[in-house]
Amino acid sequence: MKLKVIIAVVALLAIVGALAAIKVTQIKVVSQPRTTPPETISSAVAHPEKWQDTVSAVGSISAVQGVMVTPEIAGSISEIAFESGAVVAKGDLLVRFDTTTEEAQLKASNAQLDWARLSVDRARKLRTDSTVSQSELDQAESTFQQAKANAAAIQAVIDKKTIRAPFAGKLGIRQVNLGEYVDAGKAIVSLQSLAPVYADFSLPQQNLAQITTGMTVRVSLDTYTNKFFEGVLTAINPNLDESTRSVRLQATLTNADLLLHPGMFARIEVLLPNVDDVLVVPATAILSAPYGDSVYLITANTNGSGSVVNQQFVRLGRARGDFVSVQTGLKPGDRVASSGLFKLRNQAPITENNDISPKAIEKPKPSDS
Repeated sequence: MKLKVIIAVVALLAIVGALAAIKVTQIKVVSQPRTTPPETISSAVAHPEKWQDTVSAVGSISAVQGVMVTPEIAGSISEIAFESGAVVAKGDLLVRFDTTTEEAQLKASNAQLDWARLSVDRARKLRTDSTVSQSELDQAESTFQQAKANAAAIQAVIDKKTIRAPFAGKLGIRQVNLGEYVDAGKAIVSLQSLAPVYADFSLPQQNLAQITTGMTVRVSLDTYTNKFFEGVLTAINPNLDESTRSVRLQATLTNADLLLHPGMFARIEVLLPNVDDVLVVPATAILSAPYGDSVYLITANTNGSGSVVNQQFVRLGRARGDFVSVQTGLKPGDRVASSGLFKLRNQAPITENNDISPKAIEKPKPSDS
């Protein structure tokens, strides 16, 4: 009996000892200092640049001369002398209406004009001999002038039924067919002069004191990525829109390569004469919060191993493309984290890998924009 008790006590002591050893081992593991693995980020260097002051707006391209060609007189189309999309010169024939009736009337009127001309010539000769009275000569001259006016009126109708290009430009898609009866004022074809063109836009009245005619204007369009068109600010509307308090402006662009077309949406920048020295970082390096904007400044670890980040509050200025200017809080050459900001904290160790994020550029043009 005593042997069994001794064996039980020894077994219990062994179990207690094993449990104590395990617990001591766990406590040692927990008490050991833990090392946080470094976070992988991309970095950027705050660098100085010269930024020209600009005033930005959106607008549209319009033609210096552009009309929808329409007839003044109704009639049936007997000839179409153009192709859709053709380039025409001033005075080129576009459409001719049926003028057979008017041409017959013109022949009759010309015959009356010839008779009236002979009559007035005869009356003038007879008047020199006092064979006819002055009133008879006056009557003959009046008849001649009336016949001349009648012939001119019929010729004017014929001319109005012969429609020509009022200026040089590019035609659109024709909207009539041969033999069709066309009422006065119906659209025949669009005619637009593409060189030069206007860029029309508006600015708030706050910018009115900064702009004058003659300033350089830079235009960009989604149609042509990474391509800019320069022009000159040529007109400022003297009155403002009372509902929006904005002023309308117009710039002229040469459009020598005919890439700009009326109706295009355009982004417009008026280049101001001031050029500012700014310190810029990528916009992705900015952590915005209700209490202020900040960046994570990269510095060497105090223990000499690797780099760490510390939050630094900054004051921001203007933005341009993927960059933003920093007025206070940074100096040239400072390195900041430009991605992965939300997983960082003060004194967090980091590893830099600048291949994980796209490169920031001043004038981004995403492929799917």
